[in-house]
Amino acid sequence: MNCYDFSELEKKIGYEFKDKNLLRQALTHTSFANEQKINKLDSYERIEFLGDAVLEMVSSEFFYFENPKMTEGNLTKMRASAVCEPSLAITARQLELGKYLLLGKGEEATGGRERDSIIADVVEALIGSIYLDSGLEEAKRFILTHVLNDLEHKQLFYDAKSILMEMIQAKKQQDFEYRLVGEEGPDHEKVFKTEAVLGGECIGYGEGQSKKISEQHAAYEALMWLREKQK
Repeated sequence: MNCYDFSELEKKIGYEFKDKNLLRQALTHTSFANEQKINKLDSYERIEFLGDAVLEMVSSEFFYFENPKMTEGNLTKMRASAVCEPSLAITARQLELGKYLLLGKGEEATGGRERDSIIADVVEALIGSIYLDSGLEEAKRFILTHVLNDLEHKQLFYDAKSILMEMIQAKKQQDFEYRLVGEEGPDHEKVFKTEAVLGGECIGYGEGQSKKISEQHAAYEALMWLREKQK
């Protein structure tokens, strides 16, 4: 397999691969593998499976020692907020992973470079590739630097729907609802578009591959709008 030049990305993540093919695999979507007639096993799916396990272990250890008096249930919730798909997508966008992806033409045409489900998977694949290239310590360093960072922001995003509802109820403001305003794409890759509507006014907009995720994005945008308005 020929190596592509991902040196710019290596500088961003602060890690230089000894085996460049591992990095290329972490960035190769199955649609690209299919179009190029590459073995599907050379896409990121298997390496993402490994990265997911490494991420769960490292994040569990991190929250366990950072919160010595926290119950198991709250630790689980905190970990979930940090490593859920939307949070990993935030990490992916901070690193601009989308622009380095190797995608098939069809996936490219339907916005795959910015799709949360894809770029979140790539973060896990990147973790898996670093683990295979150098072991746990380097993978852990990447996770602590790029995934378990900015946790206040990620927690706020994760809890946006409940925080938004509490804020609206406390202020006794107008009626609030999430309004589905559009759907596009085939059934297996459908994108839902949702507005957060307060008193008939759209105060937040979100997209996602499920209604729940699109509402979460809309809630976060609405929450930011209300906080700015209250300054």
